[in-house]
Amino acid sequence: MNDVLKVARIRKGITQKELAVSIGVTSKYISLIESKDIKPSPNIMQKIANCVDVPVQELFFRNICG
Repeated sequence: MNDVLKVARIRKGITQKELAVSIGVTSKYISLIESKDIKPSPNIMQKIANCVDVPVQELFFRNICG
């Protein structure tokens, strides 16, 4: 599960649906990202990062090297 994204989204006070609408995807897509069933495109990663005010690297690449 992408806990960093989920926590950032909740801290920002937005639902999966609100995030989805703001970046032009479905809430199911956000759910799949949060459950790590899919990896979003770099473009979507950046849109999400902008919405939750967390860098892309922290949201999606935090544990790759350790």
